Amino acid sequence: MALPIEDYALVGDRGTAALIGKDGSIDWLCLPRFDSPACFAALLGSPDNGRWLLAPADLDGVTTSRTYVGNSAILETTFTTPTGVLVLRDVMPEGDGRADLVRTIRCTEGTVRVRHEWVVRFDYGRVRPWVMRQHVGGQEVIVATAGPDKLMLRGPRLPHANDGRHDDEFDVSAGEVMTFSTTWVRSWRDLPEPLPFDDRIEATRAEHEQWALHCVEDIPHAQLVRRSLLTLRLLTHAETGGIVAAPTTSLPEDFGGERNWDYRFCWLRDAALTLESLLAAGYTDEARDWRDWLLRAVAGDPEDLQIMYTVDGGRQLPERGLPHLAGYEDSLPVRIGNAAVDQRQTDVLGEVMIALEDARNAGIAETTQSWALQRSLVENLAEHWDQPDNGLWEIRGDLRHFTHSRVMVWVAFDRAVKAVEQHGLDGPVERWRTLRDQVCEEILEKGYDAERGTFTQHYDTRELDASLLNISLVGFLPGDDERMLGTIRAIEEDLMHHGFLRRYRTQTGVDGLSGGEHPFLACSFWLVSAYARAGRREDAHALMDRLCALANDVGLLSEEYDVDGDRMAGNFPQAFSHLTLVQAALALR
Repeated sequence: MALPIEDYALVGDRGTAALIGKDGSIDWLCLPRFDSPACFAALLGSPDNGRWLLAPADLDGVTTSRTYVGNSAILETTFTTPTGVLVLRDVMPEGDGRADLVRTIRCTEGTVRVRHEWVVRFDYGRVRPWVMRQHVGGQEVIVATAGPDKLMLRGPRLPHANDGRHDDEFDVSAGEVMTFSTTWVRSWRDLPEPLPFDDRIEATRAEHEQWALHCVEDIPHAQLVRRSLLTLRLLTHAETGGIVAAPTTSLPEDFGGERNWDYRFCWLRDAALTLESLLAAGYTDEARDWRDWLLRAVAGDPEDLQIMYTVDGGRQLPERGLPHLAGYEDSLPVRIGNAAVDQRQTDVLGEVMIALEDARNAGIAETTQSWALQRSLVENLAEHWDQPDNGLWEIRGDLRHFTHSRVMVWVAFDRAVKAVEQHGLDGPVERWRTLRDQVCEEILEKGYDAERGTFTQHYDTRELDASLLNISLVGFLPGDDERMLGTIRAIEEDLMHHGFLRRYRTQTGVDGLSGGEHPFLACSFWLVSAYARAGRREDAHALMDRLCALANDVGLLSEEYDVDGDRMAGNFPQAFSHLTLVQAALALR
């Protein structure tokens, strides 16, 4: 059975990422890319679905502590056992085009009995590979091959074959160090020669530390903000510039229920919000990379714009279940792909236009192609903005006129107008101004409940939605406008659960799914920002402190938090949670 979600940590090489438990087991890894099939999938099944374990053989009486090395993505786990102390270091070296996961064990006190298991199962834990021993560079290695994939295990002591897995137990004593590595390669290619690990790992650490130096310092919870930014960087594909929403699929929002989604793709909205956070924190290179990714991904007819793409900008994300996996805590179905790719979400272009405006304001010059694309997308929106949509939360029920979606339509036209007025770009600015005013009037007429003094989730309901907090955050209304203050109060009364916000009331049936869910962390971070803009700074700081206390021991956050069970829920780590944390800290500053 997999560990609680909060007991995992993340290492990655900006091509893919691995989840490593406090027990020393790598329970999730997709190679060579975030959205590739997993070769270690115990997270969603059992150890028989693939994992890589290095840890004390007997965990009775063992205490465990973890930390990232400085401002890097190098993870160190310390096991203090009754007989000695074992330190496990995990890292995926960056920047050399290889997909290596390197694990080093070092005994610092006494003697520790170590358990080593290497269980490879390709295609999300379904396919047992053909495994054999070979020699590469004068060294014996273990090679697992199936279909297009090949994994190679190197180390000073290789585990033994044992009924479809490889395992071993051995003692390490004070001063002993052993390094193991797993390397992925296409099955038809030769096995790569060994490379020295120490130099590559040091170069990776130095690059992480240098990158972190640019982070703003005069900010609440500065260390957690820095870790959030480093996590967002890990979720950004170095070669393509695509930003994934999370490195996992099907970690449940409702334990034992059906709210299990694949987040290993690039949502335009999430990526744009990530970009806004990075720019606000002082990072500009990522903005250029993401803009270039956007241009490639959405190139073509604006009518064909999707809300999400694969890491390389691909458009095919068919959703299907994996019945051979039991699911995290029996939460079924386990899904890969995402059917929301075919939804209409009118808010997306507004987020994209905010991010691209922020890039302009940060001094990143538009190219002829980049502005032409934006202008084309805005003109297309002008023809279709009044249609109902699935909304921010990817409602799988009936299409609605969601108030948040309409606000983001206003944003798209507003930022297009500002591009002309403030940056001298060309476009039909009078038409855009007229549409902006028209959308504003409609929102205030149909999306606002004057009797209750609050905006509503959509035009045909009196229900609320935490996304309405964005009304002040995107500049549609001032944060201290009475309509905004009333909306904040109503959301507090209706959606607050033990001090944190739910997205909306699932029992109303608007999302078309069974079951419920837990407070959504991004919504509570939005409330921090809304408090700050409303002048409720004491409330903002208090909520920010409570939210930051939910991060696990290495500073990572999931999508939701089960307050009753005091545990994380949903995909992990979640870009949306980390980027809104950064935005909230900046709002408080």
